[in-house]
Amino acid sequence: MHKALLLAFGSSLLALAGLAQSPEAPADVGDTAAENGSYGGQAGPDMSIEAMSPEDEAVNVGLAGQDPANIARYLLASGAGGAGLSPDGETIAFRWDVTGEAQLWTLPAEGGQPRQLTFGNGITFSAWAPDSETLVYGADNDGNEQESYYRIAADGSSEALVLPAVEGGFRVFGDFGRDGETVAFASTERNGEDFDIYIADLSTGETARLYEGVFGFYAHEISPDGTKLIVSESVGEDSDNLYLLDIESREMTTIAKPDPRANHADGGFAWLPDSSGFYFSTNDGREFSAITRYDLATGETTTVKSADHDLGGVILCGESGEYMIYTENADGFDRLHIDREGEPAGLDTSLLPEGQYQTSCPLTGAKLSIHVNGWRTPGDVYVMDLETGELDQVFASDYAGLDPDRLIRPESVRMTARDGVELQGLLYLPDESSREADGPPPVIFFVHGGPTGQSVANFDAVVQYHLDRGLAVFEPNVRGSTGFGRTYVTLDDQKKRRDSVRDLIDMLAALEADGRVDTSRAAVVGGSYGGYMVNAVLALYPDAFDAGAALFGVGNWVTALQVASPSLKASDRIEYGDISEQEWVDYYTENSPVALADNIKVPVLYSHGVQDPRIDISETEIMVKTLRENGIETPYIRIPDEGHGWRKLKNQLYYFRRQANFLEEQLTGETAE
Repeated sequence: MHKALLLAFGSSLLALAGLAQSPEAPADVGDTAAENGSYGGQAGPDMSIEAMSPEDEAVNVGLAGQDPANIARYLLASGAGGAGLSPDGETIAFRWDVTGEAQLWTLPAEGGQPRQLTFGNGITFSAWAPDSETLVYGADNDGNEQESYYRIAADGSSEALVLPAVEGGFRVFGDFGRDGETVAFASTERNGEDFDIYIADLSTGETARLYEGVFGFYAHEISPDGTKLIVSESVGEDSDNLYLLDIESREMTTIAKPDPRANHADGGFAWLPDSSGFYFSTNDGREFSAITRYDLATGETTTVKSADHDLGGVILCGESGEYMIYTENADGFDRLHIDREGEPAGLDTSLLPEGQYQTSCPLTGAKLSIHVNGWRTPGDVYVMDLETGELDQVFASDYAGLDPDRLIRPESVRMTARDGVELQGLLYLPDESSREADGPPPVIFFVHGGPTGQSVANFDAVVQYHLDRGLAVFEPNVRGSTGFGRTYVTLDDQKKRRDSVRDLIDMLAALEADGRVDTSRAAVVGGSYGGYMVNAVLALYPDAFDAGAALFGVGNWVTALQVASPSLKASDRIEYGDISEQEWVDYYTENSPVALADNIKVPVLYSHGVQDPRIDISETEIMVKTLRENGIETPYIRIPDEGHGWRKLKNQLYYFRRQANFLEEQLTGETAE
């Protein structure tokens, strides 16, 4: 089945915000929504708190050739944000934010001139219709995540609103039916809280609820014969149950509901052409996710591919699905596997840049598109002929005048925590041409979101900027991160949360012993859950870091968990405990960052989007208010037209210039401007 091309703002935005995550990482801890565009009665901004906000201002991008004093040039570097072949194999659709906001573009599969299809407020995803003549895309307002669905001709000649946003209607797209008029999706429109499963007729705009969920049920791929829909139920940040829904009878069959919990949905699903079964990846009963086949006739699952790393991203290509393509995540670097009839096809992929791979193929035929986002690659697209092995680059990243040969490759480093747990992270070291002073460089920790995210080897403009300014960057994967085994993900659950915060201190100590960075000049940065980690480590270990920057993070777990959507509360019970129980209210009353904020004694830069539907802006503002009352330097940037992160280039330019100057001033006493 041709997979929907998901073009969420995630990968490029997360990189810019210091939230490097695997493309298959689950939703962030703050994946909540409240009334007035969000779930559950959040407070909104306190306008009495003094804050900076983006203004119209001239931005000097400097001269080409990688001017290390100008972050704007780095932020302008861009590439394709995902890529998917049309079902007929003739056209590639992708997201590109070269205009300043993520828009939908298409490109001939053999290469040629890209064509911009959308011109509005930016898109959130897109998916090809089976006839390759139209696409559906989602769009919201300034990051509020309440999507409307639109249908647009593949040549951009016509466009129509097919499913308008509804109050309380947060949607997650699933798949197109083979008839080209039916789509499956999950939505909270019934009660504004629980995600149910729907199908919609795009020609009429009529919707039908197939399944009434509790908490979070999500639609995935529809079988090629149009009779079955794969459905997952979120039961943890890293876990889900798996079902098969009969679209006509609406009967739900359980495929996997394991205890202890496991992950089934993150690696994608690939139906066999005859609808007799499908492939997916799961870590059920094992440490690392393996490629597994489910047989509809017998109800049995069989492991077909396994490794000492997580396998995922599985798709089937060819007339009979004879080609299986999947990825292997080795310390944040993907390895691409292409099998034919169960054995390696022997095709040469060595020309592909390092990084993260996303693949797609047409409904039939032996053509494969490969999207690459890597440490030196903002977003390239390649097309391979699976029969001949011929590999052609059809879209190249725009480096905005930067020299890609000067971009720095991360090194995977491992260290041992004080309790014996092996930790991992990605270390970026500036080269000698970027260094002005003798001795090891200062270091900035960029902590990913999640908590079950992963720092991976993708393109991060802000990281590369700091490197060319002579600063080192370390991206930790503390316990609780994905990519290092099923057990590792569980090591920060509930009252073990502080163990993951302590990992940052143990990693800092390991880097001090290593000697390649100056840990006496260190800052910590993170967004969303990473923002919580910044707050927590500065409060629990006030002498470890010299400064912090917390983007849209949690300050008070009691309020953050109480206003969380029911879909998130299902996972919160495992990850954080049940906030409806007094035990956990008492625990987080004592252990939230705001309760410990009096310990923070270094400058902290805070920022938040007013439209954030996941973590309410009050979570940041309570920290700002508390620290300012304590006399701590606390600059605060409030962005009115953003949600959970900075999608718009104008806001990225405004924010990251100030973050860079703040961090440099704290670590070196100098700024770029």
